Amino acid sequence: MSEIKKLAGQTLWYGVPTIASRFLGYLMNLSLPLIFAQPASTADLTQIYAIIPFLNVLFTYGLETAYFRFSQDCDRQKLYSTLSVSLFCSTILFTGLLFLFKDKIAAWASLEAHPEYVNWMAIIIFFDAISTLAFAKLRQENRPKRYAFARVSGVALNVFVVIFFLGVIPKLAHANPDGFWGTFYNKQIGIGYYLIGNIAGSVLTFLILNKEFRQISFQFDSAIWKKVMHYAYPLVIVGLGGMVNDMLSRLIYQHVVDLPEHQAKHELGIFGNIFRLAVLITIMIQAFRMAAEPFFFNRSKEENAQKIYARIMKFFVIACCFMFLFISLYIDVFAWFFIAIKKAAWVEGLQIVPLLALGNIFLGIYYNLSIWYKLKHKNMTGAMITLSGAVITIVLNILLIPKLHYLGAAIATFCCYLFMMIVSYKLGQKYYPVPYARKKLIAYLVIVVLIYGLHEGLIYLWANRWFNLATATLLLFLFAWLIVKVERKELMKMPLIGRFIK
Repeated sequence: MSEIKKLAGQTLWYGVPTIASRFLGYLMNLSLPLIFAQPASTADLTQIYAIIPFLNVLFTYGLETAYFRFSQDCDRQKLYSTLSVSLFCSTILFTGLLFLFKDKIAAWASLEAHPEYVNWMAIIIFFDAISTLAFAKLRQENRPKRYAFARVSGVALNVFVVIFFLGVIPKLAHANPDGFWGTFYNKQIGIGYYLIGNIAGSVLTFLILNKEFRQISFQFDSAIWKKVMHYAYPLVIVGLGGMVNDMLSRLIYQHVVDLPEHQAKHELGIFGNIFRLAVLITIMIQAFRMAAEPFFFNRSKEENAQKIYARIMKFFVIACCFMFLFISLYIDVFAWFFIAIKKAAWVEGLQIVPLLALGNIFLGIYYNLSIWYKLKHKNMTGAMITLSGAVITIVLNILLIPKLHYLGAAIATFCCYLFMMIVSYKLGQKYYPVPYARKKLIAYLVIVVLIYGLHEGLIYLWANRWFNLATATLLLFLFAWLIVKVERKELMKMPLIGRFIK
């Protein structure tokens, strides 16, 4: 249990800034319905933020995970400098290519109305990419305060810029159109201020990390670089396949759905916002990964490593189950909110959120399982799993979106992550057996789905708002009681939680 306590502590240190930054980011994105009445007006922004993760994978090409892996065996300063030089050179090259082909990218992504978005996207990716190894260095050296400060500062500035330019300045400019604010504010940019805010946050983060950049000696060890590249290149395939699975539905939605352009953009805007509700689970997953990746590598040579990984998986799945119930049982609260602010158009499609949320739980489990191929140097096997999932995603999106619209995209996501989870588990047990509590974890997942189904049945019989909230809360507490009953002995050993159980 001491190892789990340590990971929980590291997740707290490295996860809180991630949670804070992601939460602020999601909060800002979820505010889109408050500012823009028509979902179609947000479609181009959704498209840009679907492209950025793909490019981030290419720009960083697995160096973060490789840094954690090889910092166990190589001189860390030499490794950090070598990989940083590689990252700087490649980032400059790739960013130059984005600027060079910006018009073609804009045409391919249906961004002809806003080609400047491609330039702003390139600037964001440039600063985010070159900060990757600096953040990895902070995590490896257990310097959470500086890590947290850099992360949260960038997002806070991002949010401030967006609120200032979309919430404050328009009112000042309207009151005095010939004054300073009237000439300073460009109404034509509109939602583009989201990207400008992102640029400001990324630049600030880069400046805060200047101490880490000054530690680069600009020495390049070709032997280390070749070894790292051999390990890392399959991770690029893993990353790209993961982005296909995560983002493809939003990238191709308006191209495959059989609707007029304006209506397609309308649905894409709604779907992008719906997806953000479902992937609130990924806030926790991302926080966990920040601490878990270096933790797993550091513990890999211990005699009881597999038992540690199994216990971590159990508590991770329990936490995901609570997140699923919170999102699915209280989904009507979001609908009431949008209706209350007279933005009823944004309510469309909320019924697919639980399916997307469950799919993201499978993705989180897959991330846990994926440690086996990273430890056993079978990254290409991991790449094949992800590519197979990508094929499923592509085929199902093309087949289902034209017929089922949002639901088709959600089914594709669910099936892809379910497949990847099952295959990774089967292969992992073959090459790196871990004694996961398989039956218990499956039971927990089935129970939360049944609880959600029960709640839907109850509110179908009596569609009363207070009855809806009361039954949702009661069912959530019943699941908590079940977990305490079953896991009582282990929960009693945990800090804070153990006190209440005793």
